[in-house]
Amino acid sequence: MQDRRMDISANLNRVAALIGDRARVDILTALMAGRALTATELAEAAGVARPTASAHLSALTEARLLSVEKQGRHRYFRIADDDVVRLLEDLMRVAYRISDAPVSVGPSDLALRKARVCYDHLAGEWGVRVHDSFVRRGFLHLGDDDLQLTERGRGFVADAGIALDALPRTRRPLCRACLDWSERRHHLAGVLGVALLDRFIAQGWLRRIQYSRALKVTARGQRGLAAFVEDAAP
Repeated sequence: MQDRRMDISANLNRVAALIGDRARVDILTALMAGRALTATELAEAAGVARPTASAHLSALTEARLLSVEKQGRHRYFRIADDDVVRLLEDLMRVAYRISDAPVSVGPSDLALRKARVCYDHLAGEWGVRVHDSFVRRGFLHLGDDDLQLTERGRGFVADAGIALDALPRTRRPLCRACLDWSERRHHLAGVLGVALLDRFIAQGWLRRIQYSRALKVTARGQRGLAAFVEDAAP
């Protein structure tokens, strides 16, 4: 038991050291947008030289915080799994909470707070509004472990163009509440959360921004999302 505690302590120290580096934080944050990126792209995102980025990526991959896939001459990196995604989201929330000075909110920060990718689902103000709308209208029910989509919710989702039977069958729950670090309330994660984000992008309501988690809400999206949540546009 003592040896196991020592192993866990050593691994915690290792993870903390890896995440504590500014360049590695920038790399991980870029990958939180859900896309697989090359070392060259991640070097640009982190503002470091290509060899420096490669060294960071090797360390993160060896620690199993990242996974890598080779296609032709290129190697693509992504967040290893949902556990790492949740860890990073939790750290962002704590970092926001313990900040002593008022947060300087620039255009990029405003965009992140409005709508962003939380690895593969919608977060930020619009993500929370979608979640709250589903709860308010009885589309979601809090079960023993996870959120459950009600029959009424299934009908609404189908009408929105999402075929639940066609969604990938994985160990991930269909619906999961994910605490939003900027809004301090829940947004909708899980397989349905992924499908909703994909649908919003396909409809032209949201657009991805290169090397950023922020999502551009289009004029069409302002109207479409407001109607989707049955609310007035912000």
